Amino acid sequence: MRNLITDVAGLKVGNAEDLRLGSGVTTIVFDEPAIAAVDVRGGAPGTRETDLLALERTVERIDALVLSGGSAFGLDAAAGAMASLAEQGRGFAVGPARVPIVPAAILFDLANGGAKAWGRYAPYRELGYAATQAAALDFACGSVGAGTGATTATCKGGLGSASAQAGRFRIGAIVAVNALGSLTIGDGAHFWAAPFEKAGEYGGLGLPQPLPPDALALRVKSARAENTTIALVVTDAALTKAQAKHLAVMAQDGLARAIYPVHTPLDGDTVFAAATGTSSALATVPDMIALGAEAAHVLARACARAIFSATSLPFEASGSSWAEKFGRRA
Repeated sequence: MRNLITDVAGLKVGNAEDLRLGSGVTTIVFDEPAIAAVDVRGGAPGTRETDLLALERTVERIDALVLSGGSAFGLDAAAGAMASLAEQGRGFAVGPARVPIVPAAILFDLANGGAKAWGRYAPYRELGYAATQAAALDFACGSVGAGTGATTATCKGGLGSASAQAGRFRIGAIVAVNALGSLTIGDGAHFWAAPFEKAGEYGGLGLPQPLPPDALALRVKSARAENTTIALVVTDAALTKAQAKHLAVMAQDGLARAIYPVHTPLDGDTVFAAATGTSSALATVPDMIALGAEAAHVLARACARAIFSATSLPFEASGSSWAEKFGRRA
């Protein structure tokens, strides 16, 4: 196990970023079209093709999913991913035509100090193409892909991933954390997600003993809509679209276990769920309970790993990384 979402068979992940721009794109490419759904909890989301993921819509499966920086400009990244998939002959068949199905979600990183004067067209379409072309089983976490320009209230944001076994199935998560709130407790190094950590994956610090008296004081980044945490959880179980929707709902609890506060009016928190079905086994109700519970744990871990792995950008507005503030403690 890599402790990455690619431990779930049937998908690959690619990152592309521009450090001068201070932004990037992450594409999750499914080997075969995957059942998918979405749950949106934040008050300021930015998405593409999420309407087709509603339970009553005709199309059930997606070819890829894009997470991008760039705010609404970043939605262009899905066009680049579509171009790459179209070159491979991928897509939903409509007569002789094939249309790659690529939902997307974006986060706001336009105020992190990078070079955003890109001219007439934003660079996200090409970044989306490059990320899709780079899709592989192994990929980096931290200040890469969609997490390149991400920030939080107390530390540099980033891209994180984690995986686990949930009964007879595997579950994995990938997340770009750009939260209004904080992933660390008070002014210290300890993560809110500490109870769910495995094998010291984000420092092994546990919870502070005792909790600082101001642990629940709100630490927020800004009073503007400059935030959003966007994520995907995937299982190898064979799910229906309705089951995938409920998996996304339960996985949202992982954000609440890792970020404080979360789902605010100024966040666009969005969690997708997908099922590759590579295990060929149908998920029963007990399976769904186990998968949903573990999905929340895995997503919380992925959030903390994003912050733990992040590195600072050469712009003051991007903030200091966790490692710079507290040092690596494994």
